[in-house]
Amino acid sequence: MAGFYKVVNSYDEALQGLTHNMTVMVGGFGLCGIPEGLIKKIYDLGIGGLTCISNNAGVDGFGLGILLEKNQIKTMIASYVGENALFEKQFLSGEMEVKLTPQGTLAEKIRAGGAGIPAFFTPTGYGTVVAEGKETREYNGKHYVLEESFTADFSLVKAWKADTMGNLIYRETARNFNPMIATAGKITVAEVEEIVEPGELDPNFIHTPGIYVDRVIKGTFEKRIEQRTIKTI
Repeated sequence: MAGFYKVVNSYDEALQGLTHNMTVMVGGFGLCGIPEGLIKKIYDLGIGGLTCISNNAGVDGFGLGILLEKNQIKTMIASYVGENALFEKQFLSGEMEVKLTPQGTLAEKIRAGGAGIPAFFTPTGYGTVVAEGKETREYNGKHYVLEESFTADFSLVKAWKADTMGNLIYRETARNFNPMIATAGKITVAEVEEIVEPGELDPNFIHTPGIYVDRVIKGTFEKRIEQRTIKTI
């Protein structure tokens, strides 16, 4: 991996430098658009003490949920929880700290971090427990809460296509949090379905420019359905 060529051939190389007690952002919404292979590699490596920033923590036995099996997540920052029995157990027992953040605020904290903005004011959460301990101000008769932005040691995202220079295209709803998270990591790793040569991606449809991406790896994906409902006849 040198210069503008971002492709790596192993998950060990993709996650080189990731160590205990780091902060990791992980793309996805539910189980849609999650970097399945990268998460599994963290599980296999046994890296722990992680602060994890993601919309949610997967489900029991899949996605970020597998990291709970070895107590690898010390702090979970998310906007939605409730799909994991193990998550509930670790939170209630005090094994894992959970910081719930309103979803729009979470998205903006990540976007702002990627843009180099240290903090911003939002009306969301004013007058609730969300605002406790935070600075508040009034503008034009409306109250706002100061929220600090997020950055991470590693950002892990899942994309549909990439070229070897790291330009990314996401597919439909699998786009979700991934573009924002890709900008906010010191090291951004993209797990993708297809890798093409530079010039093969239409520049008008690139969602994440390669300047934000440090490593690209081609993965295979189960794309599990989070909640499957079958009609009874």
